[in-house]
Amino acid sequence: MSMLMDLYYIMALLVIIFVIFMIIKILREYERGVIFFLGRFQTVKGPGLIIVVPPIQQMVRVDLRTRVLDVPTQDVISRDNVSVKVNAVVYYRVVDPEKAIIQVEHFHAATSQLAQTTLRSVLGQHELDEMLSEREKLNNDIQMILDKQTDAWGIKVANVEIKHVDLDESMVRAIAKQAEAERMRRAKVIAAEGELQASHKLTEAAGILRSQPDAITLRYLQTMVDMSHEQNQTIFFPFPIELLKVTQKFTGET
Repeated sequence: MSMLMDLYYIMALLVIIFVIFMIIKILREYERGVIFFLGRFQTVKGPGLIIVVPPIQQMVRVDLRTRVLDVPTQDVISRDNVSVKVNAVVYYRVVDPEKAIIQVEHFHAATSQLAQTTLRSVLGQHELDEMLSEREKLNNDIQMILDKQTDAWGIKVANVEIKHVDLDESMVRAIAKQAEAERMRRAKVIAAEGELQASHKLTEAAGILRSQPDAITLRYLQTMVDMSHEQNQTIFFPFPIELLKVTQKFTGET
């Protein structure tokens, strides 16, 4: 009889332990529990130790940490009819556990599908050059649209980053030719500006030499010094400028 009573006590103890294990729930700092009472929403609890009375109460755990959503590669046709492949990454977190559980089924999958659709829609409204040069602006536009649409689900989209914009090989060659032509255009413009600036400086120098007759003599002597430093067989004879002027008077030349 005593052995039977002991067995009853052990079984009762096991039942109590099992009930306590089912009733007591521990939620971490980044978790919240959405409590339903007889199928109706009751409250949101956590973190820490909470008590749930089964079967009249049920709890759904919700993780509040920032999640990383990798948007698969999407085929996008830009506004200038260029086909590209684009993928992105979305950072979001749950800010309202009640809405995330009640308002949408599988909020992670719903956010993923919405991100894919929004990525194609936004990039399709821009040209290829804008996709390549204004990526930060496009990231902000996609983030604002996603955040506005997921607000009803209790989700906050913190950031969106476009990772890759893949082009066809033919389009890569066309862009390379365009960049080469642009560099040649800039080189010609810079050379023309240099010629223009040089002509202005030469005009100023000619005016100074015309107003100062001795300056041309100093320039002549400096040229002689420069030529003497070179390793060549050139022989030069100084010719007085005054003698040239006398010759011009006799010949009548100007």
